[in-house]
Amino acid sequence: MQYDTRKAPRIKVNLPARWEGVLEQRQATVTSLSIHGCFLLSGGEVKPKELVRIEIELPDGEPVFCWGEVVEQASDIGFAVRFNALEEAEQERLANFIALRVDAR
Repeated sequence: MQYDTRKAPRIKVNLPARWEGVLEQRQATVTSLSIHGCFLLSGGEVKPKELVRIEIELPDGEPVFCWGEVVEQASDIGFAVRFNALEEAEQERLANFIALRVDAR
């Protein structure tokens, strides 16, 4: 049995996003989100530990910009990213967005 070792609540979402890696830049959909990372449903090629720039469109119309490290790749489906550079204001907006959805459950 596998245990969930995540340290923060994760919510299911359907948010438009864009990402840019070493070789590509693509449109994506964020389907799972926490304050520490997300899963991007997207084509394109990334490598584990690759640093990618991500722009996530929140419903308020203002995107969140961050940098993350690819931690898992699901071939032809997308990839998981752990955020490693998020400005304080962006982190606060993301935390508020997540908290509102966690509380609504």
